Amino acid sequence: MTIAAKPVDQLTLEEATAELARLAAEIAEHDRHYHGEDAPTISDAEYDALRRRNLAIEQTFPDLVREDSPSKRVGAPVSEKFEKVRHKVPMLSLDNAFSDEDAIEFVARIRRFLKLGADAPVIMTAEPKIDGLSLSLRYESGRLVSAATRGDGQVGENVTANARAVADIPNVLSGEFPDIIEVRGEVYMTHRDFLALNERQEKEGKQTYVNPRNTAAGSLRQLDSGITASRPLKFFAYAWGEVSEMPAETQMGMVEALASYGFSTNELMRRCETAEELIAHYRAIEAERGSLSYDIDGVVYKVDDLALQQRLGYISRTPRWAIAHKFPAEKASTILRGIDIQVGRTGALTPVARLEPVTVGGVVVTNATLHNAEEIERLGIKIGDTVTVQRAGDVIPQILGYLPEHRPKDAEGFVFPTVCPCDLKTPVVRDANAGGGEGVVRRCSGEFACPHQRIEHLRHFVSRRAFDIDGLGEKQIEFFFHDPDLPVKAPGDIFTLAERDAGNLRKLKDKEGFGTVSAQKLFDAIEARRTIPLERMIYGLGIRHVGERTAVTLARGYGTWAGFHDAALAVAEGDEAAREEMDALDDIGGAVIDAVATYFGEAHNRKLVEELADQVEVEEAERPATNSPVAGKTIVFTGALERMSRDEAKAMAERLGAKVSGSVSKKTDLVVAGPGAGSKLKQASELGIEVIDEDAWFDLVG
Repeated sequence: MTIAAKPVDQLTLEEATAELARLAAEIAEHDRHYHGEDAPTISDAEYDALRRRNLAIEQTFPDLVREDSPSKRVGAPVSEKFEKVRHKVPMLSLDNAFSDEDAIEFVARIRRFLKLGADAPVIMTAEPKIDGLSLSLRYESGRLVSAATRGDGQVGENVTANARAVADIPNVLSGEFPDIIEVRGEVYMTHRDFLALNERQEKEGKQTYVNPRNTAAGSLRQLDSGITASRPLKFFAYAWGEVSEMPAETQMGMVEALASYGFSTNELMRRCETAEELIAHYRAIEAERGSLSYDIDGVVYKVDDLALQQRLGYISRTPRWAIAHKFPAEKASTILRGIDIQVGRTGALTPVARLEPVTVGGVVVTNATLHNAEEIERLGIKIGDTVTVQRAGDVIPQILGYLPEHRPKDAEGFVFPTVCPCDLKTPVVRDANAGGGEGVVRRCSGEFACPHQRIEHLRHFVSRRAFDIDGLGEKQIEFFFHDPDLPVKAPGDIFTLAERDAGNLRKLKDKEGFGTVSAQKLFDAIEARRTIPLERMIYGLGIRHVGERTAVTLARGYGTWAGFHDAALAVAEGDEAAREEMDALDDIGGAVIDAVATYFGEAHNRKLVEELADQVEVEEAERPATNSPVAGKTIVFTGALERMSRDEAKAMAERLGAKVSGSVSKKTDLVVAGPGAGSKLKQASELGIEVIDEDAWFDLVG
């Protein structure tokens, strides 16, 4: 049995470490495809399964949580096509439940956190999870002043003009309303309106659309609000952000208030008192799903009492007081026609199944990611097999297995290549796992000499989370990489394109696919990114294990490009002081430091970095605000806390900007000790660390 297929409770410490590393890399790659390139390669269900396994391992092995853990990320960066809007209250995502048992455990966790007895009521709401685009609407004195997409949860895209064109969104509120209120909900399109739009597109000889969700999202994010106005978009309100004066004390009461202001709210929302009632309403909505006029992919459960919501708080990217109970994925059968190999930015070889086209849930699918050779072996599939596939959403499905009774006599097994499919035919090597044995990831050993890796590296560099250069997507990168007149082989080459074009007889405007206007737009877009935030610069380099969140940490830690650059070179040269300095940064550990050292220790990479740095101006990092007495400090809670649970104490400290550690060290700033504190209290005393009791903690933080 492979590690990827092994139950979490059977993993050894070494296997869990290796599996978390695999999941972090794989989920980061899927995030890049989905958020950075609008080109997802796995289904929602498969992506959820990866995140779920990652979380399960982290809960079983809490000491192994990585600094680049997927559980610490949310949302996607904002496109430069739109103005930015900073959310007064972050727009986060929801954790998922995939079974009745998950839903029951969610309610049990709420009880444990709040220290409630078995008979104490926990009233919750249950409502359909709309499959659309999240939107936040800000009203001041009853008038709509701005509308923003979720973006990365902190900063969204300004789509105010487009929101005004949506019939369900009032420009002026009705009734009695707060002076300031941010109304949040989902923009969607009904099935009937979607089919009518596709019929109109077909009659006019234009491209038709795949599904209502993508069509609604694309319609709202148009630069021309006239296009948005021509699309039949709708809006369900179900949440809020900043509110100057709360009109209700419960979730249900707030939604009823939103309805009184003139918003459409979902009539299927119900109050429930037990987990059994939640599940019963889930079943009722699931049964009604096919007859609804809009798409839903689950049911959302929320604690009704807003005071309890505040006590429960948040865990990284999700609230403790809410969860989405997802519907099972849809399934179909088709024929496996072949298996191709794709080479990613880091050289990882990923097998992709090529399927006989099949419609699953209203979408035609033709391929599926198979992850690695072990997955192919686990499934036991051969080329020519009839395979069962499933999807949940609008992306590539997963293969569940094959139908033995339909296997043809000439079905062929797949042999994983031992050399890279690139022209160099370089050997394929396997990563080592935590125990020193062979891992599941196979990589091309050609590094940046491999054309696939160089192209993928460039695609990463221009992606939305990195330099986000408009007009320089996958196809354009492929074009310039192979173009003999204006080749782009490294990131720095992008910023010399205009200069080289000016002195080149074969101008870009004269090449197929370009023109005078499009060429100039590309040059202008490149020029606009010549000044870049430090965190985007670091992320754009494509250093292994350095995701967006880690790049932000490094940027804030060093402040300037020169600071990070010099530190990275020092680490690469084996400077122990520089390594310790980097290790002292929050959430930066050995894997990241080793990756930085390896990257800057390679001459080709250093040349790439220096050439790029000569072409751009890197902005200093924005320092985080410090608006509480414990912001930026490392806190340790020990002993028996009497006024709050340990989880509640940790949540409170993190909300105030502190970092909570489970052990006392030289990095600890403060120890909060309750009755029965033992070795941690003694260690704090030996290190001269300040110790206070629980009452003093509340006095300190107000």
